[in-house]
Amino acid sequence: MRIISFLGHRLLFIVPQLFGILLVSFFLIKSVPGDPAVLMLGPMASAESVAGLRTKLGLDHSLPIQFVHFLNDLIHGDLGTSWQTTRPVLDDLLQRFPATLELVTLGLLGAILIGIPLGIASSFNEKGIVARAAGLYGLTAGSLPDFWLALVLIFLFYTVLQVVPAPLGRIDFAILPPPTVTGFLLVDSLLAGNWDAFWSALSHLCLPVLTLSLINAGPILKMTQSTMDRMLQSDFSRYEVLSGLPHGMVVRHALRNALPSVVTIISVLYGYLLGGAVLVEIVFSWGGAGQYAVQGVLNSDIYPVLGFVLFSAIFSLVVYLVVDLIYVAIDPRIGR
Repeated sequence: MRIISFLGHRLLFIVPQLFGILLVSFFLIKSVPGDPAVLMLGPMASAESVAGLRTKLGLDHSLPIQFVHFLNDLIHGDLGTSWQTTRPVLDDLLQRFPATLELVTLGLLGAILIGIPLGIASSFNEKGIVARAAGLYGLTAGSLPDFWLALVLIFLFYTVLQVVPAPLGRIDFAILPPPTVTGFLLVDSLLAGNWDAFWSALSHLCLPVLTLSLINAGPILKMTQSTMDRMLQSDFSRYEVLSGLPHGMVVRHALRNALPSVVTIISVLYGYLLGGAVLVEIVFSWGGAGQYAVQGVLNSDIYPVLGFVLFSAIFSLVVYLVVDLIYVAIDPRIGR
């Protein structure tokens, strides 16, 4: 009952948060220069044709009225139609969002596998070789643009070594993709027993996942290292050492107390990666939701952008809700 009450309290704020996000996003996107009617009809279209299309699209109304119409359509499950793809935005996002989610999920898992062990190892001896190497890596990872690292990895592993496929999409053109069940090619390939598609999808994931992992492991490493340093120097860790407890047990207890801070930075990175992986998607022609939204911005196609913002906001709020539950599991006093 305590957890249900805790969840109910958090869920009360989701609708106001989504409304605020959509409100700000709508007016910001509308401030981007460009007339969708002109772009759809072309520069040679007559003024009457442009005016007629603006009326059909509802662009002749004031911005508050347009926002009300957008919310009304949204309540009925209509996110609008993209004039680039001529398809409903909801269908486009349901097709493309799993590609982005698969990429950022595996990228974050790789960052966790790199960042947390390095952070723990470097906290044992602040002046040791591991700590110095981790500090240099964390500083470098935080200063490198992800698209630049992606281009370097492509040059090294595709152009020079030729050990990975061309950075063109999620699967080789010669291989038929498996039937869509989850949208994750790796999972769908396993469910279908299509091993050719599985290995092809895995090989295409290597470089973009490695790019995101190497870039985003830096913040996780820094947070783990600083929090573990503080925990290992705390009174309870000193007491455990003086009591003769094994070193491994002392480290486990320190890590458990450091987990809330580490979980926080991981959850923030997860939400950030949905939009932050856009340039990586473009470099690898990934065809995900981020690339779809960028094309919408460049072409004044606002509905794909608003749809992506809505999907990302819902996903981020769900992630933060799960993180709150993890906090309760780590420290039950939080939910009281």
